[in-house]
Amino acid sequence: MNTLYYGDNLKILREYIKDESVDLIYLDPPFNSNRNYNVLFKDESGTEAQSQITAFEDTWRWSIDAEEVYHELINEPDNVGRMIESFRQFIGTNQMMAYLVMMAIRLKELHRVLKPTGSLYLHCDPTASHYLKILLDTIFGAQQYINEIVWKRSDAHNDAKQGATHFGRIHDVIFFYSKTSQRTWNQLYLPLPQKTVDSWYRNVEPETGRRYNKADLTAAKPGGDTKYEWKGVPPPEGRYWAYSREKMEQMDADGRLVYSASGRPYMKRYLDESRGVAVQDFWSDIDMLRGISGGDKNERLGYPTQKPVALLERIISASSNEGDVVLDPFCGCGTTISAAQKLNREWIGIDVTHLSVGLMKYRLRQEFGILPFTGKLPFMPSGLSGEISTGKKGDSGLIERQAYRVIGQPEDLAGAKELADKDKYGFQWWILPLIGARAVGAEKGQKEGKKGADKGIDGRMVFTDDTSGKSKHVIISVKGGQNVSVSHIRDLVGTVEREKAAIGIYLTLEPPTKPMEKEAAEAGFYHSEGWNKDYPKIQILTVEDILNGKQPDLPPSIATFKQAAKVSGDDKSQNQLFE
Repeated sequence: MNTLYYGDNLKILREYIKDESVDLIYLDPPFNSNRNYNVLFKDESGTEAQSQITAFEDTWRWSIDAEEVYHELINEPDNVGRMIESFRQFIGTNQMMAYLVMMAIRLKELHRVLKPTGSLYLHCDPTASHYLKILLDTIFGAQQYINEIVWKRSDAHNDAKQGATHFGRIHDVIFFYSKTSQRTWNQLYLPLPQKTVDSWYRNVEPETGRRYNKADLTAAKPGGDTKYEWKGVPPPEGRYWAYSREKMEQMDADGRLVYSASGRPYMKRYLDESRGVAVQDFWSDIDMLRGISGGDKNERLGYPTQKPVALLERIISASSNEGDVVLDPFCGCGTTISAAQKLNREWIGIDVTHLSVGLMKYRLRQEFGILPFTGKLPFMPSGLSGEISTGKKGDSGLIERQAYRVIGQPEDLAGAKELADKDKYGFQWWILPLIGARAVGAEKGQKEGKKGADKGIDGRMVFTDDTSGKSKHVIISVKGGQNVSVSHIRDLVGTVEREKAAIGIYLTLEPPTKPMEKEAAEAGFYHSEGWNKDYPKIQILTVEDILNGKQPDLPPSIATFKQAAKVSGDDKSQNQLFE
């Protein structure tokens, strides 16, 4: 069954994903390639190195966890342990080594869960690709290496004017490995380039107007009795006809042969029968996601490492069939899940942040009309809560093939209270995406006490309800504690006025008091000129409301949802990305 997991993918893989149960794995493991390459090799025990390293959520560091995983790997009697031990002798204990240790243990688990017919695509950049390829050769076997795909992810960089002393770095690497030689494979084709059409298919059949080229009918080696004369013309010296006499007669009767002035036959290869050009290992035809004004603005979610759906559709189409299981253990904003759903594959997504799981749930609802409801599942693993979604028909008319589960997040009000008690900011990052809002601040930074000044704002939404093209802002204040007060509503009113926002939403775990409801009502209305309708200026939503499907009362918007980016806990960089 389609499943989203919240949690460490190593734990999830080991405890809940069976051996040889997955047909295709795509992973884009987080790694900050924009950082200074040399810093990754600094010894992290020194203060100088620490002062140079900018905090970045996705960069693994050498720590007690990395040390424990390292010893687990080297204590196993296999080549992976020996390779990791060699890496440490060469690289040392630094961020790069921590990254490779954490990847090695996960790649071993991913190899375990792949079916014999399965394939793995690992997306990375040139910063660490050479090390990862050695790991993959060690785990999968060098003979199971299929391709190193180069994806041109960016346009040309004009950073030479800023003093760059290197060639522009505009590509990513995707390693393609298979579990065995019996992998699932569907050959993909691209349309013929116009230059090829014009130069190859210059001939036009007078009777039909069909364009064709003239294909050679000879072969270097005989394939039976193929050394005969065809209408008095023998094959050229040292060559044979490529087809038997009977096949040639059939093609001639079907009008598939054309003759030169010397009487030599050629086969008509029609343009309209061409499958195109087989996809090669250099992909420059899939554009990166650009700014919000680009043609792909409806696809962008504000996630800095988001990949285009077309990229994942190509991978999934080539290496799986309908009904196969696709796994993404670092699923981020859910592009793999979206592409798999679209192509009628089963899927498993895993991520360690509430942001990502919440965003994927929102994306499934928006793109496929899947509306989740809560309920206990009899097959739920012990110790985890689950959420299941029925196959309901959405506004687009799409009908979900089957239900999906969300494991590791709250499924009801009791679970929400438990999360709020244990993880205040995790609660915010869980609940905000359920109403289509983005959180302010970085999830990891908040958990580590680096939240900074949020100015009374926990989340934001944007809508555009007129023809001016100017966005209107919605401010969200989240309260997961028990001490709700009318002062909270007054504070929200002040924040809305200060930020010149259109609407404020007070999202609370506990029911509001009567004075709070009165204060919210007295705030008045926001009047939408585009829709000629009033909307409450201050709205109170409870978690129970949201779990029951209630959403904020906002004007319909022509703007697309923009989800918070998964970035560092550094408040300055956070503000630059979000504000």
